Amino acid sequence: MAARPMTRGSNVALTREIPNLTAVVLGVALASPEPVLTDNLVVATLLCTADSQVLSDEHVVFFNQLTEPAMSVTQLEKAVGGDLEQIEVDLADVPPEVARIVVVAYINDGTGSRRTFGQLREARIRVLDLADNLELVRSENLADALTDETGLVLGELYRLGADWKFKVVGQGYSNGIVGIAADFGVQL
Repeated sequence: MAARPMTRGSNVALTREIPNLTAVVLGVALASPEPVLTDNLVVATLLCTADSQVLSDEHVVFFNQLTEPAMSVTQLEKAVGGDLEQIEVDLADVPPEVARIVVVAYINDGTGSRRTFGQLREARIRVLDLADNLELVRSENLADALTDETGLVLGELYRLGADWKFKVVGQGYSNGIVGIAADFGVQL
């Protein structure tokens, strides 16, 4: 059973509502009728401080670096259940200096080939309980509001006191990974 879609900007208190939740899977679904676009989509996870700056280059998880130093956040080599990518997060093992776990997507060759997220028919993020694969929350289809963007912040897990919350973001970037990197302090 699929969870009711959450709109941009909405959030949910995951561990307050589910006290025994210890690990989640963040599933990203990005779909396009154009295979060349789908083949050039990159999903990355940024482990950030409270001021939304990535801790270091080692705290960017993506296809070339499948985990971060503490091994609490790992991009799975094979996604299932209709997701393009899945990221496993062991909430208890996330280092205390990590306040935000931000999931972004960008087009690897977006500007040069004139491909944009406006060509997507689907862009969603969802949270599953790792213990039983039960879908806890899912975003609305973020693709409906995209036009010329080549980068996108889909959503984030973040700490609020001792609890973990999840927020649907849906913020697009017309300058792709360059804009995302500038905002989150990622070295390109």
